[in-house]
Amino acid sequence: MTTSLEFGLDTFGDVTKDAAGAPLPHAQVIRNVVDEAVLADQLGIDFIGLGEHHRADFAISSPETVLAAIAARTRNIRLGSAVTVLSSDDPIRVFQRFATVDAVSNGRAEVILGRGSFTESFPLFGFDLRQYNELFEEKLDLFTELLKQEPVSWQGKLRPPLKGQSVYPPVEHGRLKTWIGVGGSPESVVRAAHYDLPLMLAIIGGDPKRFAPYVDLHQRAYQQFGRTPKPIGVHSPGYVAETDAQAREELWLDYKVMRDRIGKERGWPPMGRDEFVAEAEHGSLYVGAPETVARKIAATVKALGAARFQLKYSAGPLPHEKLMKSIELYGRKVMPMVRDMLAA
Repeated sequence: MTTSLEFGLDTFGDVTKDAAGAPLPHAQVIRNVVDEAVLADQLGIDFIGLGEHHRADFAISSPETVLAAIAARTRNIRLGSAVTVLSSDDPIRVFQRFATVDAVSNGRAEVILGRGSFTESFPLFGFDLRQYNELFEEKLDLFTELLKQEPVSWQGKLRPPLKGQSVYPPVEHGRLKTWIGVGGSPESVVRAAHYDLPLMLAIIGGDPKRFAPYVDLHQRAYQQFGRTPKPIGVHSPGYVAETDAQAREELWLDYKVMRDRIGKERGWPPMGRDEFVAEAEHGSLYVGAPETVARKIAATVKALGAARFQLKYSAGPLPHEKLMKSIELYGRKVMPMVRDMLAA
């Protein structure tokens, strides 16, 4: 598994700043994300995922639209969401949009489905947060029926039933690759196994090894269902520069801006430099020189048996030019180093 490790990048389209320190327009951020994906494709990176958000600090609210633009300028990189908030969307429309991206990209589309750690989409689209879990359960059940690409007869509680309905366009070759994004809920881990879908672990803080029990649970659940386990992936934030000191210095203040803004909404205390350093040294923040980041990725992959590692390369208003350099180092140096470490 480890010798065929896939490498990915994730971004939420964080609103970055220009040379004068002013926030860029959302439209320019989106165009920059397309350029970042083109560079990733040129470097041989396997996957890029775009998060869905509906707030001022993240520019991407329609990942599929941006993915279609990326598809037109790339040849090999796989294109997906990170994540699609299925609870506040329509499963049929989600399937149709990603089937369309799959068509224009010649079979490179993926979707990572999640409940979402941000809730702005619920009031925006008229959904009741009190049905947070029920909405996801029912919509995921319908979405997995759509993956079969057969006329759908299905009934739930929150929408009218379907009777022999066909959904277009179909995926041209095989089945739309679909992951379940999980932030640390045992129920979500078992749910992924129940629906026979690969698991993407969002590990954004603390020692990645603390997720090992979820990996064990995933394996046990598959055994109980009598199936061969699907792959596990890991999504974590990070930043690569020429040296550890440079990476930390360039990332620190912008990462703190992002972390404190979200933390204020959720009741977290402001992030101190000691916490940042601890996350960089022992936690789930992959920041440093290429060898440092490679060593951390290799350790996580070995500990969790991951088949894919996705680096969330954008964090706060860090400028586009620095993100491009980080992507270049990730593709040219980190990836080969990780492969060598895993093969040793």
